[in-house]
Amino acid sequence: MAELSVASGMPVATIKYYLREGLLHPGERTSPNQARYGEEHVQRLKLIRALLDIGGLSVATVGDVLAAIDAGEPTHEVLGVTQRALVGGPAETDDEARAWALDRLSSLAAAHGWKFGPDHPAAPSLVSTLCALRALGHPALLDRLDDYADLADRIAVTDLDTLAAQPSLDRIVEAAVVGTVLGDRLFAGLRRLAQAAESGRRYPDGLR
Repeated sequence: MAELSVASGMPVATIKYYLREGLLHPGERTSPNQARYGEEHVQRLKLIRALLDIGGLSVATVGDVLAAIDAGEPTHEVLGVTQRALVGGPAETDDEARAWALDRLSSLAAAHGWKFGPDHPAAPSLVSTLCALRALGHPALLDRLDDYADLADRIAVTDLDTLAAQPSLDRIVEAAVVGTVLGDRLFAGLRRLAQAAESGRRYPDGLR
């Protein structure tokens, strides 16, 4: 246990908690008070930490993700469980606005070959966002939805190419969490850099 703590960088008490919660598999028992742990335990601890600390998931939800991995679910299904856990909750919208947003998103998804419906894990957040844009009077952004969807397709290819290089399902899920949460922040920062550069090109003398 002490060696596992050093290898993973986690306190022994934390590792024991994960063992009690069933998030970490027990080691190979070598004596009544000793167990042998391997590299797979180190990797699982890194995944647990990514899900909890970076993904912000609850212990129970982490258990669901790990259960899908251990059950041998297909990679696509496991990533679906993970993505559903990462999506935030919806804001309040009225029925008319929600129906409008769902219709707009359904048409967009169909055009891009995406599976989408009211029960999709991304639906609540997307519906709330579209309703907010309409309510705040920013139709220009809504008019460019297809352009943003094209960019999303390109980013998704890059994301999945990155995941394909991972050696195990544990590492794929860990990379998906890190890539989704920190990747969103990275892209937001790059977007702001690009916006500043484009603004400088378009308005070199400032707005008049």
